[in-house]
Amino acid sequence: MSPDAYLSLASILFAIGAAGVLLRRNAIIAFMSIELMLNAANLAFVTAARAWGNLDGQVVAFFVMVVAAAEVVVGLAIIMTIFRSRQSTSVDETSLLRW
Repeated sequence: MSPDAYLSLASILFAIGAAGVLLRRNAIIAFMSIELMLNAANLAFVTAARAWGNLDGQVVAFFVMVVAAAEVVVGLAIIMTIFRSRQSTSVDETSLLRW
């Protein structure tokens, strides 16, 4: 397959993730959409690395996966704490983090 097909898939996945972040008001859905966007970027990095014949894109994709894993752990811990105290994960409520 050509790199164009992979880059097209990456752009579609990124657009779906961006739409999820912008349109949905649930924090968990927003985190899943951010993860989808990060995976789309990883696909683009790996595709570029394979097309150019070097490993730079794969190294960047590895670091993006490490940062995404740390972001998920911290983000879900914050969301669970907010849900336990407020019984809501809506991002529209701006006073969630105020005590």
